[in-house]
Amino acid sequence: MTAGSLWGCFFLLSFSSTRSLWAADVSCRSEDGDPVDWFLLYKLPKYMRKLSPGTGLEYMYMDSLTQSWQLSKFLVNMTQSALGQTLNQLYEAYQSKKDSTAYVIYNDDAPHSKHYSWKQGHTKGFLLLDKSQGFWGIHSIPLFPPFPEKGYGYPPTGKLNGQMAICITFRYNQFAEIDKQLLCYNPNIYNCSIPDIFQPDLPNLQKLCLGSAVSPVPRRHLSKLQSAQGENFLHFAKSHFFVDDIYVAWMAQQLQTDLLAESWQHDGQELPSNCSLQYHVYNINLIKTPWNSTFRSYYDHSKWCVSWRYEDQWTCIGDLNRAPKQAWRSGGFICTQNQYIYKAFKHLIFHYHSCNDS
Repeated sequence: MTAGSLWGCFFLLSFSSTRSLWAADVSCRSEDGDPVDWFLLYKLPKYMRKLSPGTGLEYMYMDSLTQSWQLSKFLVNMTQSALGQTLNQLYEAYQSKKDSTAYVIYNDDAPHSKHYSWKQGHTKGFLLLDKSQGFWGIHSIPLFPPFPEKGYGYPPTGKLNGQMAICITFRYNQFAEIDKQLLCYNPNIYNCSIPDIFQPDLPNLQKLCLGSAVSPVPRRHLSKLQSAQGENFLHFAKSHFFVDDIYVAWMAQQLQTDLLAESWQHDGQELPSNCSLQYHVYNINLIKTPWNSTFRSYYDHSKWCVSWRYEDQWTCIGDLNRAPKQAWRSGGFICTQNQYIYKAFKHLIFHYHSCNDS
């Protein structure tokens, strides 16, 4: 089976994706405040080779319209940033307290909290939706975003290392599938509102929001999703019952492609490159930006991977590092074969470890 034929293995929810994104709709927002189908934000580390130290707030940005990395004119802690523009909608929904919108904010390292459980997901993200559409943001930033009553901000602890965020706009009927994926995650939700009108479609999220008992959790669940403008995504979600390296044991074998993986690698805490199964996973250890500055994976808290073979064109962004303890944690990855996203990430790879030298 080829990577492209995977799409035929999943039931495609029928809906029209031709309707344009309108300014009044809940959606991911560009730095201009305009609705976009998706965006990617790569916050750069504070220290990079060939550059004097930055503020730790600079970031690269691309979206469904720009289709390549651009160095943002804003800093990630500014409300004009893509994250600021997008989350402002969530904060406005919180202030309005209307029953017509639902939102969830989760982070295993939540602001102002010492709560921790290995049974909860090593996951970070946020959702906002109404009965028409909404967005799902997945990121790697601890202590982010702030509680809604605090307004937008960026934690000082997030400056040193690289960080990643992806936001995707979905029509409402896709959130029933996202609800199933988040059941696997068992995320640490620290602020939420799921009014009763959403309960039939989001039963798991409502229970998670209320801290109630949830349905039996599957070991893992694979979902096909489609963005508001028809971009196909494949989402991997594993629970803490699936005790294995998600990159090697599941993603590479399911996608039927060798993967080049970037995740936070601290000495003695990372898994080596792995060639034990049919499809291999190689650790990236050096990133080079389009402006020729470089940084080591040691200073990169993002988690992403791309297919080694150009023809497969897979890019996955998510929650889990390649580390032994992460095998016991729930989390996931969202994957796409978008050619522009693949090219943008593949060209960042400056060096990786083969199985012979890792």
